Amino acid sequence: VQLQASGGGLVQAGGSLRLSCAVSGIIGSLNNMGWYRQTPGKQRELVATFIGSDRTNYADSVKGRFTISRDNAKHMLYLQMNNLKLEDTAVYYCNGRVPYNWGQGTEVTVSS
Repeated sequence: VQLQASGGGLVQAGGSLRLSCAVSGIIGSLNNMGWYRQTPGKQRELVATFIGSDRTNYADSVKGRFTISRDNAKHMLYLQMNNLKLEDTAVYYCNGRVPYNWGQGTEVTVSS
């Protein structure tokens, strides 16, 4: 499985970003795929995920602000991030709920 996240950047607090993840090596739908983030010195945190084919789950810290979506035909996973806060600054990765090998993340920096 290969995972390539993109779309990160520098954004002001209150702004929005949309992250994308190209997934290869998985046959069929992107069930049980999600987005993680990591900041220096902290464990990687699962912030949004699909559970099976039709349920989603979000960390409390991003509920109401982040939305996970996917395009199964294109094997793409997305994370729409709105009303970004300083504490959302991190490197974001896509992966399975049971992680595969970690691909390249994309860095999100939220400034005041």
